[in-house]
Amino acid sequence: MPREFVAKRVAELKPSGIRKFFDIVATMDDVISLGIGEPDFTTPEPILEAGIEALRQGETHYTSNAGIYELREAIADLLEEKYQVRYDPASEVVVTVGVSEALYLALTAVINPGEEIIIPTPCFVSYQAEVLLAGGVPIEVPGTMENGFQPEPELIEAAITPRTKAIFIGFPNNPTGAVATRENLLAISRIAEKHDLLVISDEIYDNLVYGVEHVCFASLPGMKERTITLSGFSKSYAMTGWRVGFAAAPAGILQGLVRIHQYTVMSAPSVSQLAALAAIQVGADSAEEMRQKYDRRRKLIVSRLNEIGLDTVMPQGAFYAFPKIASSGLDDETFAQRLLEEEKVAVVPGSAFGSGGAGFVRCSYATKYEQIEQALDRIEKFMERHKK
Repeated sequence: MPREFVAKRVAELKPSGIRKFFDIVATMDDVISLGIGEPDFTTPEPILEAGIEALRQGETHYTSNAGIYELREAIADLLEEKYQVRYDPASEVVVTVGVSEALYLALTAVINPGEEIIIPTPCFVSYQAEVLLAGGVPIEVPGTMENGFQPEPELIEAAITPRTKAIFIGFPNNPTGAVATRENLLAISRIAEKHDLLVISDEIYDNLVYGVEHVCFASLPGMKERTITLSGFSKSYAMTGWRVGFAAAPAGILQGLVRIHQYTVMSAPSVSQLAALAAIQVGADSAEEMRQKYDRRRKLIVSRLNEIGLDTVMPQGAFYAFPKIASSGLDDETFAQRLLEEEKVAVVPGSAFGSGGAGFVRCSYATKYEQIEQALDRIEKFMERHKK
C-alpha cells in the first residue's frame, strides 16, 4: 500500500460546507444564489482609480513585510478615531492578504500543540479549521436563536480548562448577523482577565451594522494588551478580489504574526494596499451608500422569510439572515439540497457553521434586491410543498 503523503490533520479536515453547494451551483443554469458572502457591488470608483494609478506609477514591487507604512498609519488612525484604541503603526499593525491570512497568522502564532481555543458558534467556517491546522483544539460553545445568537459568557467560562489559550469571537457575526452587546463583551473581557486568556476578535463586518453600536473588543478596559483584532476591506468597500486585510495587536504578539507572514507571503499586494489606503481616505461615502442598500435588503428578506413560516431573527450586522427551517420538516442539509434542485435557490446549511447552526440555513442578502425578491418567491413555493 502506498505511503500516505497528505498530513493527517489536513486529510481529516471537513470540506467547506459553503463551497460544497457552490460547486454544484456552477453546473446549473438560472440559479439565484443567496449563498456566497460577497458584495454584489463593484469596488467604488475612487478606490478603483487609486489602484489603476498605482499600476501606472509602477507600484508593482514588494513592500515592507508589515505593509506600506502610510496604510498602517491610516489603519491605526481609523481605529483610534472610531474606537478610541491606539496602535503604533510601526510595531502593532500588519497588512495581510485579506482577513483570511490575518486569521491564519493569529492562530499559527499563538497556538502550541494541543492548546484549546473556545469558539462561540455559529461562526465562520474557517475558524475551527484554522485552529486544527495550527495544531490546536477548537472548543465550540453553541449559541441559541432564543438569545439572539449572542455569545453567552457563562457557557464560555464553563468551557475553560487548563489547556485553554484563547477565546475567538467574530462579531458582527457570519452567519447570524448578530452584533455582540457591550454587556456581553465586557463579561467576556472579565473572563479573559480572570483566566489570563488571549482574545482573537474578527471584526471584518464592523462597518455593516444597522441601528446598533459595534464594540471593538480591544477598546474595552484593559483588553488591548490581550487582544488580536482582525479586520479588512473586503466587505465594507466591496474589495473581496483585492485581498487586503490587517491584524492589530500589542507589539510582542504582532511580532509573531509578522514573522510567519514574512516567510509565507512576503507582503500583501502593493496595488491592493494603495487601493485600501484610498478606501480609508475617500471611500466612506461609498461604503455608507452600500450599507444603506444592504439595510433595505435586510428588511425585505427577514419580513418575507417570517411570512413564509421560516422563523428569522432580525440581523443587526453583516449581510446574512439565518432562518430556522424546522417548519419544513427537513434537516438543514436536505433543505438546502432540495431547494437548490427544486427551485434553483442556493443557501448554505447552518451546520456548516458549527454546532450552533444545525437546523438553520444562511441566506446572504449581498445580492440585488430584485433577485432576492425572486428567490423569496421560489422559497415560498418550496415551503408550500414541504411545510409540515
